[in-house]
Amino acid sequence: MKNFVVKTIANAGALAVAIWLIGNITLEGGSTGRKVLTLILVALIFGLVNSLVKPVVQLLTFPLFILTLGLITLVVNALMLLLTSWLAGVVDLSFHVEGFWTAVLGGLIISVVSWALNVVLPDEN
Repeated sequence: MKNFVVKTIANAGALAVAIWLIGNITLEGGSTGRKVLTLILVALIFGLVNSLVKPVVQLLTFPLFILTLGLITLVVNALMLLLTSWLAGVVDLSFHVEGFWTAVLGGLIISVVSWALNVVLPDEN
């Protein structure tokens, strides 16, 4: 359970950095508390997408992974971010990623920041 909370916090932090750095990734809302709650809910959606959908997509794109020497991972991460944006819209959260190339850059930033936060944050079960 603690590991789940740590990963959600890392995802929320990584998403916050991407929102801060990239103008076409937006998180709207009224107060700061509302934005933080929305960010945590989006981080939960992002975590679910990465744990349920991403392994299937990676399995299906395995030949492309070999062919592109792993660069297809950038595309897969971008698609997971776009899917998260779409799902956030479905559940009426004010998180939006505008365009594929924005998602590629956002996915790259989220991957790097999430990795760094997972190194720093404690990892216990």
